[in-house]
Amino acid sequence: MNVEIRDNKLYIEIELDTPTPSSSGKTLVVASTHGNAVTSAMINGKPVVIGLNAYIKP
Repeated sequence: MNVEIRDNKLYIEIELDTPTPSSSGKTLVVASTHGNAVTSAMINGKPVVIGLNAYIKP
């Protein structure tokens, strides 16, 4: 995952995976950080933490 702050906007780039059933089976996950991920993006000297799930409905 690549994260960047430009013009007061947070840009997140994450690799898409083959759709995989979520733990509940209700959706197909196409990208995830698998929990919270500390990034190299900084605000007030502190790292931005991202928890991301991207999914589709079957």
